[in-house]
Amino acid sequence: MSLFLLTFLLVYGSVHAYVFLKAKAALAFGWGAGLPIIAVLALLVAAPILTHLLAREGHESAARLLAFAGYAWMGFVFFLFWLNLAADASRLLLWAAERAGFPRGFSSALGGRGAFLCATGLAAALSAYSAFEASRIEVVRVRIATDRLPPEVRSLRIAQISDLHLGIIHRNGKARDVAAIVARERPDILVSTGDLVDGELDHINGLSESFRDLPAPLGKYAVTGNHEYYRGLRQSIDFTRRAGFTVLRNESVVAGGAVRIAGVDDPAQDRLGERRRPSEADVLGDRPDGRFTVLLKHRPTIDPGSAGKFDLQLSGHTHHGQIFPFQLFTRLVYPLLGGNHAVPGGGTLHVSRGTGTWGPPMRLLARPEITIIDLEGSR
Repeated sequence: MSLFLLTFLLVYGSVHAYVFLKAKAALAFGWGAGLPIIAVLALLVAAPILTHLLAREGHESAARLLAFAGYAWMGFVFFLFWLNLAADASRLLLWAAERAGFPRGFSSALGGRGAFLCATGLAAALSAYSAFEASRIEVVRVRIATDRLPPEVRSLRIAQISDLHLGIIHRNGKARDVAAIVARERPDILVSTGDLVDGELDHINGLSESFRDLPAPLGKYAVTGNHEYYRGLRQSIDFTRRAGFTVLRNESVVAGGAVRIAGVDDPAQDRLGERRRPSEADVLGDRPDGRFTVLLKHRPTIDPGSAGKFDLQLSGHTHHGQIFPFQLFTRLVYPLLGGNHAVPGGGTLHVSRGTGTWGPPMRLLARPEITIIDLEGSR
């Protein structure tokens, strides 16, 4: 069993154990009722793994049903966990204050049956709202003035999608919705900054058509994300190419004679034994032609060796934490969590909040986005 799987089962199982013990204490049910509840919770803990096994064996309908149930529950139980944990922390602080002379009685109000039922209702409401927020894709606009466009190109529009995670949950409807929004914006170039796919790739045929015929006069370009490797690199790249994208694997191209687009592989390949990749600085080169250079890179990290070699880096990966309060923890690993950031040596990094979801089909304080970048010539 892999370290990731063991860690997942330990963390997710512990969350369920905590919530179960809180429910047992608050609702005062015995072990006669508790043991069947434990069996159901064990099934829900294992639901993501069982979903993968069912899909791999070709049981797509059963896998989709279990995925929706299991991942919706995952979002709900995390809300319930955090709300109860916050209540327990507040009770501890109030108890300490009461011991120091603060008026008594406040700490007890945060415990018991009523408090647990309130937390359960609030968790359900947050889950419903988060599912709604995840469906409301925002068009985020970025404008950049530059003197690096050719004189004959007054302006150029780039559309960015990222972390769409097409697979067992996000399917044709999601793909069509995203494609329709992009089409309305009439981009010259469409880019995907990784994790376009997520799921058993043998069962997402037909999704590529939504993007294949999408107009983008100067081309469609994509790079790999970590999930392209987890789900099978060859199949992922085949799907991305069928969707009409040119996959840039540590290479650069000039799009329409106007801008240079460079793409680098996700470092997940290093852990999975893929080919050794050249450095990002080598991929970017020295820009001898002076063209505006866009770097497509899944993770929002800045390589000091690339300073001054590009004008705009487009990244994703973080989902902006996807569900609050995970933003607080994601920011510890990726301080440049979302939005625009100045790059040392010149240039801008835009970190997309992501267009889809991973795991629970929910978002809280992290609305999904499609980014529209308008380059405006200043010559």
